[in-house]
Amino acid sequence: MRTLSTIADPVFVKKEWSSSDQFFMNYLKDERDLPFIYLMIKLSLLFITTAIVLFTIEAGSTLWWSLAVAYGVGLLIYTGPFTLMLHNTSHRPLFKREYKWGNRLIPWVLCPFMGQSPDTYFAHHIGMHHAEANLEPDLSSTMKYQRDNILHFLHYFLHFLFLGVIQLVMYHRDTNKKKFMKQAMVGELVFLAVWAIMLYFNWQATLLVFILPTVIVRFAMMSGNWAQHAFIDASQPENSYLNSITCINTVYNKKCFNDGYHIGHHLKPHMHWTDMPKDFQKNIDKYIAHKSIVFEGIDYFAIWALLMVKAYGTLAGYVVNIGDTYSSKEEIIGLLKERVKKIG
Repeated sequence: MRTLSTIADPVFVKKEWSSSDQFFMNYLKDERDLPFIYLMIKLSLLFITTAIVLFTIEAGSTLWWSLAVAYGVGLLIYTGPFTLMLHNTSHRPLFKREYKWGNRLIPWVLCPFMGQSPDTYFAHHIGMHHAEANLEPDLSSTMKYQRDNILHFLHYFLHFLFLGVIQLVMYHRDTNKKKFMKQAMVGELVFLAVWAIMLYFNWQATLLVFILPTVIVRFAMMSGNWAQHAFIDASQPENSYLNSITCINTVYNKKCFNDGYHIGHHLKPHMHWTDMPKDFQKNIDKYIAHKSIVFEGIDYFAIWALLMVKAYGTLAGYVVNIGDTYSSKEEIIGLLKERVKKIG
């Protein structure tokens, strides 16, 4: 159990821009998103160029395996930052209206090399998840699962892996969201067609560059969403203060654009990522009043792992006692256990 400390997560600080910064900002809607441009360039150089070489040299050679290892390590390092760049640019377009073609670069150029089929993330997250907010119609809802049970999580993950996009298309059809339905269907079919073509020419590189990253990234997204919506008050499952969590002062927030502020994100989906720490501090009384669960120094994936082994004592040690809400560690453990119970 922790007391609330100074927030050290990233906020926007005005600085002297370099000439390259100024060049790129001519195209951006918001200067605060400049880090995304440099991340796009870095990922293009690392992943796209490496993938091209992997498809053109002899599979199994020493150079091939060296590049394969580098690709895998790079994926582990950059999956989080890339996915959260995709997340933020889905909510807030990166480029100005006159350069809106640039908003297709991340989903259609970078996504396929980072385990993401084009446009399906947007159709799922914007078109469905935020619209349904983890309630029953949400295809990624955690409510019907016992959220400290690894078998329940495996069902959740495998269901999403094999049926997720099919059900997403059906959801958008049934809710008459034709644009989102088309995005999900076209993006996934194009992605699978690329798999089929490239498997014919080089199955080893296709497995490494496209197929394995997709499985890894979809596992990461589902385990992250599981933790984000693990602790739900069954009496108010629609309340974002009570169906989501917040993680502050983490390395993850520094690398992944303050993704830890999930309560604030659901309350204000279009809030800029650099505003989230201040918004949390400004509205701390509401978090206290709702008895929201706030963690410090731990990220979603560690929370997920601790839930899978039911390490509630360890989890409770990371909970921030905002407003002196809890009288003991045992009280926190009791609350955590209550909020992971299957609902409905």
